[in-house]
Amino acid sequence: MRRVASVYLPNWPTDRLRRTAGDAAPDDAPLVVAGRVGNRRVVTAANAAAQDLGLHAGMPIATAQALVPGLVVVPADPAADAASLERLALWVMQRLSPMVAADPPDGIVLDTTGADHLQGGEAAMLEALVGRLVMSGVTARAAVADTWGAAHALARHAAAPTLVAAPGAAEVALAPLPLQALRLPPATVTGLHTLGFTRIGDLLGQPRAPLARRFGPGLWRRIDQALGVASEPIEPVRPEGLVEVRRVFAEPIAAAETIARYIGKLVLALCAQMEERGLGARRLDLFCYRIDNDLQTVRVGLARPVRDPGRLTRLLCARIEILDPGYGIEIMVLAATLAEPLEARQAASLLEEPAPDLAGLIDTLVNRVGAGAVYRIVSVPSDVPERSVRRIPALAEETGDGWPGHWPRPARLLPRPEAIETMALLPDHPPAWFSWKGVRRRVRRADGPERIFGEWWTRDVERTAVRDYFRVEDDAGERYWIYRAGDGEDLATGSQRWFLHGVFG
Repeated sequence: MRRVASVYLPNWPTDRLRRTAGDAAPDDAPLVVAGRVGNRRVVTAANAAAQDLGLHAGMPIATAQALVPGLVVVPADPAADAASLERLALWVMQRLSPMVAADPPDGIVLDTTGADHLQGGEAAMLEALVGRLVMSGVTARAAVADTWGAAHALARHAAAPTLVAAPGAAEVALAPLPLQALRLPPATVTGLHTLGFTRIGDLLGQPRAPLARRFGPGLWRRIDQALGVASEPIEPVRPEGLVEVRRVFAEPIAAAETIARYIGKLVLALCAQMEERGLGARRLDLFCYRIDNDLQTVRVGLARPVRDPGRLTRLLCARIEILDPGYGIEIMVLAATLAEPLEARQAASLLEEPAPDLAGLIDTLVNRVGAGAVYRIVSVPSDVPERSVRRIPALAEETGDGWPGHWPRPARLLPRPEAIETMALLPDHPPAWFSWKGVRRRVRRADGPERIFGEWWTRDVERTAVRDYFRVEDDAGERYWIYRAGDGEDLATGSQRWFLHGVFG
C-alpha cells in the first residue's frame, strides 16, 4: 500500500528569514512578513514571538504595529520562499525518499513507500525529520497516511508534532477534521459552513450531485484524492547535473525477469556515465512509470561509492519484490541521487593478500533491514560510563578514541544502572553485601573506590555530582561493577544510593 508523508512548516517565511540572517536576527524579537491582499497591507506570516503577542496572519500591518511597538516588518518574498522550499525538498530527497516535492507555500510531500524501513520505521523517520528541522530553527509538524491529501490534512490539523495514520484508516482519521483540511477554496468552505457542514465527516455520507452542482467538481475531487479513490501523483524534484538514464518501452513490461533484465541494462549505462565523471554511486533510485500514471520507486544505499555494474544490479534486483507493475511499466528511470568521487585504484598484487571487503555484505544487510540495524560500537572519550560508547556506521573510519586503561571496565554494561540494597561503612568502604534481583550476595573481595565526577561542562545538574565505583566479587566468584551516587558525606553530590552498573566476565 502506498504511504505518503506530509511536512507542514507553519512559520516557513519567518524561519527562512531568521536562518538567512543568522545571529543578526534574535529569536525573541517579534517579526512579521508583510504582503498585500488587494489594497490592504496585511501580515502574511509571524514568528513565534509575534504570535505570543497576539499577532497573526491576515491582520493589517497598521494594527500589528500599533499593538507591538518596535515590531520588525519585512516585505514578503514568495519567490525566495518557494526557492528555499525547493532546496529543502532536495535535502529531504537525498536522505529519506526518492519521491519528494515541494508543497507550497508551507510544506513538502514525500512518498515513503518502501523507504521508511531504512530509517527504522515510519514513526522513527518522522521524529528524525522533524527533529532535524527543529534543530535547524524550522518549526515543523509531519504526518504519514495512505494519500497526499490525508497526510496534508493530518499534518496541519492533527499532528503534534508527528502522527502516523494506520494503513486503510484514512476515512476514520479525516472525519473529525475541519473542512479547511481538504485544501478547498475559502469561498467553498464558507458556503459549506452556511449549509451547516463543519467537519469532513459531515460530507462523506452526503449525495454527490447536489453539492457538485453548487460547488463544482473540485469538492469531490479533493475528497476522493484524500480517500485514495482518485490518484494524485507526486512530481519529484530533481537536482541539476543529476546522473540518470532512461528507458522507454514500446510495450509495457510487467514480468519480474523482464524488469531485472532492463535494470541490468540501465545500470550499465549509468555506470558508463559515472565513469566519465569519475563518480561512484552512494544512493540509487529506480523510478518505474506505470501506464495508469502511477509511479513505483526502489531506493538502495551503499556504504561507499560504487561503480560495479554487477553489484549495483544485484542490489536493485533484490528489491524487485516491492514493485507493483500493475498493468505494465512503460518508462524506467535510474538515477544516482547521491554520487561521490571515485578514483581508479591499483588492484592488489599477486604477492599480497587482498584485504577482506565487507562492503558488499554491509550494503545487502542495510538495504534489507535498514541502516539503523547495522552498526559498530566505538568508545567515546567520556568519564560517564553510559556515555562512553556510541554507534557508528558499520564501515566508518576508526575514531582512535579509547577508554581509560588504569581502571578496568566490565564486559557487560547495563543500559541503565539498577538500584541495589547494600550495607556499607561510609564514606569509603565497599559494601559488606548487596541484593540484586532478589538475590542477596556477600562481598568476598572488593577494589575501589574509583571516583568519577559529573561532566559539568555539558550539564549544569552534574556540577557537583560524584560516583564512587567498586569492583566486587561474591562468594560464587562472580564479579560486578557497583557504585554509590555521592561521596558518602554530602547529599549535594548525590542521593547516596547504590546501583549495579555492569558485570565482569
